[in-house]
Amino acid sequence: MRQTTLSVALEVKPESFDHLSGLLDALRDRRSQDPSGGQGPYADFLTTVPAVHFLSLSVFPGFDYDPLFVIEANFDGAPGPFWAQLEAAIGPDLRSFLRCCKCPLDHTGPLFDAVTAPDSRAPIAPYLEARTLTPTVFHHGNRGMTRDRILAEGKLFLATRAELANSNDGGPSPYRKLTPAEIHARLRAALLPQFGWLGQKAPARIPLAQSIGDYARLALFALALVFALSIPGLVLKSQLAWPHYLLLCAALFALFTGMLYRMGKALPGTATPTRFSFLGFFLKKLLVPVAIAAAAYVVVAAFLAAPIWSAIAHRAFWAAWRDMAIWAGWSAGSVAVTVAGLLVWLRWLERRDASQDAPPVDPRMLREMARREDWIPQNHMGSVVLIKPGVLRTVIIRLGHRGLHLLLRVLPRTRQGYLGSMRTIHFAHWARVNNNSRLMFFSNFDQTWESYLDDFIEKAHAGLTLAWSCGVGFPPTRFLVKDGASHGRQFKEWARHSMAVSRFWYSAYKDLTAEQVERNYRIACGLRKKQLSEKEAAAWINDL
Repeated sequence: MRQTTLSVALEVKPESFDHLSGLLDALRDRRSQDPSGGQGPYADFLTTVPAVHFLSLSVFPGFDYDPLFVIEANFDGAPGPFWAQLEAAIGPDLRSFLRCCKCPLDHTGPLFDAVTAPDSRAPIAPYLEARTLTPTVFHHGNRGMTRDRILAEGKLFLATRAELANSNDGGPSPYRKLTPAEIHARLRAALLPQFGWLGQKAPARIPLAQSIGDYARLALFALALVFALSIPGLVLKSQLAWPHYLLLCAALFALFTGMLYRMGKALPGTATPTRFSFLGFFLKKLLVPVAIAAAAYVVVAAFLAAPIWSAIAHRAFWAAWRDMAIWAGWSAGSVAVTVAGLLVWLRWLERRDASQDAPPVDPRMLREMARREDWIPQNHMGSVVLIKPGVLRTVIIRLGHRGLHLLLRVLPRTRQGYLGSMRTIHFAHWARVNNNSRLMFFSNFDQTWESYLDDFIEKAHAGLTLAWSCGVGFPPTRFLVKDGASHGRQFKEWARHSMAVSRFWYSAYKDLTAEQVERNYRIACGLRKKQLSEKEAAAWINDL
């Protein structure tokens, strides 16, 4: 079963902001049980929504826009059944929330009117499904793990701890004198009657078809990007002879790389004050696209170019290879020049961007956020920022987010739940709202907010900078991925400025960290096997 991450963002009537905040707080306080003594983000009535992992309801105050009500959800399966289950659980509350919102001007307006009319009984789920936003980038820390599987393996872990601590007649545990393989066999025999699913084969976390689809989408994206970057060369080549085209490409490439050398040094006060390396930039930023262009266009030429097929059909293999080499060389030169030119344009914009050294933070809201954080091992944050204007920034945020999303789906470490070297994130995603003029970010993570951002700054600042560098006021960046989030204090203050209080937040497994979920998974996988070798058992027993 697939994991789904989505959000719904609705504009709020300004005069209803305080009322909606109060309704969300009332929902948060209305719970049948709360192990934290009335302080933790927990609500037992949402256990009737069997698919949900995490759910948050937030209201962002209106500064540049009217206030924004956001439903963020992470669950198993398709959106339709989830929205129906959520309506069954808190339907009257959802209806009262929607009555605080503005009627949209698009095709969903009639649905909104039907749902919010006095004494209305119209279903809410179709409206929420129609207003659903698809994330531009998302990360799943325990990818492929359904909520039911996480809960079941969590219970299994507690049962293993109880069984290992068990003793006969008050004496030492009988497991102490056993070898690792014998411990595995005895523990499995003791737990199998209680957990019958241990006798079944574990379902694949990432099915083969899904993996193939992830790699195929990344390959198609790279091919389409290379083709788009070659269009300027296609236009020039149609007007110039080969010698003139090659001379022009060489001259433009030399001009652009020279400009980048002069413009690429770090700005004063950045976290990485090193001078721009021409050789390093060429190898990392230009040589790779050139190589991709050559490889991609060899494939395109081999499969789409009629003259080449004709040459192969007439056994003119040398002519076919010659045509493919010409095609690849032309496209590679075009891509190199286009990439260099775009980087000059980008760097010109970056050197003129405004950034906020001390963005204002409402002290009352800051106290409220701090009061609701750190009650359980998990935490939650939401952020909304303005997107910088301009054609290039619009293209970058769309293509950059798309490429980052596709890359996160195939990198071995992220498939295992890591983001950089971190495994503290359960679910996180970015999405664009307000006609793509604002960027929204939500994250469900372990440990404190401060340590969470410290991890990002130290271990994954390049990806974070790429995802957020188009936000207004973001710390100064270089070439989309350098500096930026490396400015630790400045980045944290900017992030706090963009956050709002998580009025309502629900976790289906509030006591489990992302690392503990993986530990439980490894223990369960070992117990599913009828026997382990001494070497396998010795490695497996480290998780007990």
